[in-house]
Amino acid sequence: MKIIDTHSHLWLKQDTSWNGLPIRSLKNGRSIFLGEEVQMIPPFIIDGVNSAEVFLSNMDYAQVAAAVVVQELIDGCQNDYLLEVSRKYPDRFITCGMCDYFTDDLKGQAKSLIDKGFKGFAIPGHRLILDNERVMLDSLQMMEMFKLMEKEDVFLSITLADGDVQVGEMKTVIQECPDLRIAIGHFGMPTREGWLEQVKLASNKNVYVESGGITWLYNSEFYPFKGAVRAIREAADAVGMDKLMWGSDYPRTITAITYRMSYDFVLKSDEMTEEEKALFLGENACRFYGLDNLVDLPYIKNMSE
Repeated sequence: MKIIDTHSHLWLKQDTSWNGLPIRSLKNGRSIFLGEEVQMIPPFIIDGVNSAEVFLSNMDYAQVAAAVVVQELIDGCQNDYLLEVSRKYPDRFITCGMCDYFTDDLKGQAKSLIDKGFKGFAIPGHRLILDNERVMLDSLQMMEMFKLMEKEDVFLSITLADGDVQVGEMKTVIQECPDLRIAIGHFGMPTREGWLEQVKLASNKNVYVESGGITWLYNSEFYPFKGAVRAIREAADAVGMDKLMWGSDYPRTITAITYRMSYDFVLKSDEMTEEEKALFLGENACRFYGLDNLVDLPYIKNMSE
């Protein structure tokens, strides 16, 4: 079974702000996050550098063949680093570019990033709603960018605000850009009211849903995340298992669990067939992202086994 992670993050350093509040890397995996000190990444990453090499070690151990690296405003723009990563490890990573979505020349920014080699763009849509400002996903500037992406066959990875707050805007994007490949992130936030409205966007032919962060959303019940499995089943009933993809939201989620555990709960579930597991964990992602010739990763036994 080929396993593809469709939602992960990499950065060299967090040094930014959002909604007027700071985000800064500290030592031992901690960060100042919106004014609070938190365990942002595992404590063994003592220098705060969330590197491709550390992630690759986790991927090899967990037998994850490839990963899609998205971006988040709370991590700061990582375009330069992610271009370097995609060039250094082209068979293991697909990296997403990110524009400054609070400016007007989005089409120009997008064209520049496409010319540099990005095959996808990440939009943390839930971060575009600030206390005193909101960027509409169907604004003129956004639509110009989306139409360019559609023309250049560049995919969109997007997370949305809770419930159906931005679903209407996304429906306009999908209608105007029917050939734009879109991955809806965070599985529509299944612990929030109205989450299935985001999932139902995948009723459109080029729209999929990925589960990045689902173990965080069900952290209170912890492994084996039976609530998360039920959410996957409910989403499959709404749009079909062939429209759903696994994502880990690495590295933030592995402060609580290991990287392998972020998908192992699916493998061990008796509520999904083997065919459904294969679709969810890799086959759908291979189709959506056009992946082939994936690396074969042998299982390495733990010393404690």
